[in-house]
Amino acid sequence: MPLSKPAPRKHIHTREIKCLGFEREDGLWDIEGRLTDIKTYTFENHDRGGIAAGEPIHDMLIRLTLDGDMTVQAAEASTESSPFSMCGDVTQAFSKLVGLKVGPGWRKAVAQAMGGVHGCTHLRDLVMGPLAVTAFQTIFPARKKRGNPGPGKKSPLIDSCYAFRTDGPVVQVRWPEFYTGDDELADETPKEHADNEKKVG
Repeated sequence: MPLSKPAPRKHIHTREIKCLGFEREDGLWDIEGRLTDIKTYTFENHDRGGIAAGEPIHDMLIRLTLDGDMTVQAAEASTESSPFSMCGDVTQAFSKLVGLKVGPGWRKAVAQAMGGVHGCTHLRDLVMGPLAVTAFQTIFPARKKRGNPGPGKKSPLIDSCYAFRTDGPVVQVRWPEFYTGDDELADETPKEHADNEKKVG
């Protein structure tokens, strides 16, 4: 279902994020992201002498190379456009991501490695969220045992979102040993689930 019709308005800003996942011939994986910010109006900027409407304020790229266990083997970033000439100086800090593992604790580890004045807010947020999700979407389906980490082992997908909740129908079918719901309620729709929770509460 599409969004409702908006109130009369004027377009001001566009942020676009594009992430791509690649399987390399050497068995590793490249996860690349690009972030751009563009305004619909021209404004003054000291370092660039002004930024015209439609011209990127930010145009930043990053590549993470991961192994099959989601551990970063290499990391590089590039700042093509920024509001300050010094912004590109911090791209070398992304090498600190090497050795970190995409998974539980990833956001905290990234923040510790290159938080605050030691990194770039926009690239850091790109790495923490969209790039990490793209890594999972790229690598997990390619694994022969996708969603089946082994007998007795809990998949990291469980309880990662509404669809993978332990009391839902997806977990009941894929990982019945970790299913915690009522068999009679497993096929309920999201609305029915919410209504039932209200009744219980």
